[in-house]
Amino acid sequence: MQFIEELTWRGMIQEMTPGTEEQLAKEITKGYIGFDPTARSLHIGNLATIMLLVHLQRAGHQPVALVGGATGMIGDPSGKSAERNLLDVDTLRGNQEAIRRQLQKFLDFEARDNPAEIVNNYDWFGPMGFLEFLREAGKHLTINYMIAKESVKKRMETGLSFTEFSYQLLQGYDFYHLYEQKGIKLQMGGSDQWGNITTGTEFIRRKAEGEAFALTTPLVTKADGTKFGKSEEGNVWLDPEMTSPYKFYQFWLNVADEDCGRLIRVFTLKSQQEIEQLEQEHAAAPHLRILQKAMAEEITTRVHSAEDYTMAVRASDILFGKSTEEDLNSLNEKTLLQVFEGVPQATISRQEYASTENVVELLSEKSQGLIFSSKGEARRMIQQGGITINKTKVTTPDTAIDFRLLQDQYLIVQRGKKNYYLLKIIG
Repeated sequence: MQFIEELTWRGMIQEMTPGTEEQLAKEITKGYIGFDPTARSLHIGNLATIMLLVHLQRAGHQPVALVGGATGMIGDPSGKSAERNLLDVDTLRGNQEAIRRQLQKFLDFEARDNPAEIVNNYDWFGPMGFLEFLREAGKHLTINYMIAKESVKKRMETGLSFTEFSYQLLQGYDFYHLYEQKGIKLQMGGSDQWGNITTGTEFIRRKAEGEAFALTTPLVTKADGTKFGKSEEGNVWLDPEMTSPYKFYQFWLNVADEDCGRLIRVFTLKSQQEIEQLEQEHAAAPHLRILQKAMAEEITTRVHSAEDYTMAVRASDILFGKSTEEDLNSLNEKTLLQVFEGVPQATISRQEYASTENVVELLSEKSQGLIFSSKGEARRMIQQGGITINKTKVTTPDTAIDFRLLQDQYLIVQRGKKNYYLLKIIG
């Protein structure tokens, strides 16, 4: 597989320095991307650049991920309108380890001919003194060159500290160090990193009299031009504790039709033929959301697991499709609570629950008026067929309280088509 050819049909090349394609055709090439550990997880905006490393390795080249333990202490001004808050060393170290574990889901670190590798720039910047840095890095690039970079120019009016101004010098030195010590000749990243990356190629040209290459991918945006990768709650993270597998799956399932063609090319490994076939099927029956389901399956499985994907599909069917009590019982407690996060809840002691006379009393008095304010209101809704408990329809107001508790403590009450309530039995 030709790396550049693959990225081209996927729409994943924004800019590329001259000679990049020839270098990749000439020999197995080491290429790297940097990830700053400013959070304890990467998000799906980072996933677009991770896929560059995945394709690089699939094409027979060697991918290197740089976790910026040093540059993460500074903060990259690219694309930012204000100064970042600085993180302490312990927080950064924890973030670095979490990101390292996430990258191992995508890259093969055991490949025989081209194993992936992770490096940390704190390893070379940590022991380096300020005077040494000025001698080794500072004298090789002019202030004029650095100010001309777009990431700097955009911040000149609002203010840019020397700390952030020095970021491109640090990133440029990273590339030089990796070129000298590991023979890395290619740096990649999002299109907002073009200035920082080409600072590195210039640094290598001036200090090492060598030739290095740069490649960037377009920042992923929606059809309306807005930034892709955020939900109502904010960033969509790869960490299941920050964005649950269920919400992660739902995010991809809800992608707008007009965005699917670009996103399935960037975020999945499906072939051109497979994607074009899916697009034809989707166009014939858009209501089936064929493209969204294909993306949701592959990406959720890779980022989380096949089991998490299966659980997310079951959970979605419970909320939005036809399902049974057995389907509800098949969810583990964590997924159950994720699915019904935010729905109105009431807590009932086991003693109160055991003494409840019938379902009408449960849905009015014992649930503290959460579902119905009176027994009469509850009775009428049951007689009209509008109540289910744990996906089983309640047919008579005097139904006895012998429901099977989910996870031995929960009841899911559905009133009408869309109103859900969670009753928790404790004690």
